[in-house]
Amino acid sequence: MTSEILTIGDELLIGQIINTNQAFIAEQLNLINIRVARMTTVGDEMVEILDAFADAWQHHDIVIVTGGLGPTHDDITKKAVCKFFDTDLVQNQDVRTHVQEFMNRRNRPWSPAAEEQTMVPRKAEVVWNPLGTAPGMLFAEGDKRFIVLPGVPYEMKEMILHSVLPLLVLLVHDSVIRHKTLRTTGIAESDLSAALGDIDQLLQGARLAFLPSPAGVKLRITVFDTDAASADRKVQEVEGRIREKVEKYIYGTGKEELQEALGRLLLERKKTIAVAESCTGGLILQLLTSISGSSAYVDRGAVTYSNRSKTEMLGVSPDLINTHGAVSREVAEAMASGIRQAAGTDIGLSVTGIAGPTGGTPDKPVGLVWVGYADLSCSLAVKHHFAGTRETIRERAAAAAMELVRRKLL
Repeated sequence: MTSEILTIGDELLIGQIINTNQAFIAEQLNLINIRVARMTTVGDEMVEILDAFADAWQHHDIVIVTGGLGPTHDDITKKAVCKFFDTDLVQNQDVRTHVQEFMNRRNRPWSPAAEEQTMVPRKAEVVWNPLGTAPGMLFAEGDKRFIVLPGVPYEMKEMILHSVLPLLVLLVHDSVIRHKTLRTTGIAESDLSAALGDIDQLLQGARLAFLPSPAGVKLRITVFDTDAASADRKVQEVEGRIREKVEKYIYGTGKEELQEALGRLLLERKKTIAVAESCTGGLILQLLTSISGSSAYVDRGAVTYSNRSKTEMLGVSPDLINTHGAVSREVAEAMASGIRQAAGTDIGLSVTGIAGPTGGTPDKPVGLVWVGYADLSCSLAVKHHFAGTRETIRERAAAAAMELVRRKLL
């Protein structure tokens, strides 16, 4: 069973609003084994909307439409639906009662716009909207379903979870979709692909998506089957073959972020950490402390951006900075040791680099980052060359720093 998600609105096409509806609906459909074959976005133009309706309805079993159900002149989805299914609008008394109660609770007077919201296509079944005034609409033809929902995210989500999914799950027969995401860091997408080798042999009928980001590459395994146990087994087999090749780069699964994986390890090992940051400007500490309970292992952080702050707060020798430069192995190590000693923690972590776009030299170009590490038994620094914008370099440096600690703990 395949589906298409169709979102409507000029605001989506010009980038004024980020289209989060598609991602949410797609995730929910996959959870009940309905494959999303396509996502489409069109503007508030009748011809384009009708063309999109026709194409989606022809090629897919489930069509879910969001947007354009409001009371203003540019909300034309309901009119388009009536044209497409050759029906007219009629007043629904249950919807009218709901809208009246909704308006009364907010002390708002009745208006032509409110009256318009009580009208629904004659051929449609109403999909209840407990959080707003615009009702959803359901058209059925055999096992095919055409569902129209408001574009307001919190209204749409409520309707999907409590009205739409319970209806659709009854239609799914002999179709199972399984996904599993492995999260990697410390290796580029091209290198990761090369390390995995023969993809066909690796997957044996499954699918694998590479999803890169500044912090790392996610590997999403997808299996389609007719039996849940068989699908789960195939996912496990593919995961096992992937881990045989790139285990050391995998820090977590699902939605687990690198800072969560590191925090879990610090808790398990009963270790504490302090961070000294230059080019990342506090980003590492922000990530580490975004996890509930992180006070059990994060002691403190220092943003030592200037050379003077590195000396005054971390005890880095001015001579060391003058000799080697602030962006160097020697200074990174001294920063890590300095913050560890100042905090009395098990681990000290530091970052110093050139995030750009200015400040680079032939010897020390933009993107050069040194990550320092210190514990009771050793201190070291690792050199990196990152590409991208200033923000991308900062994100990659933060990820590299956390990954260094994770590797040391393992």
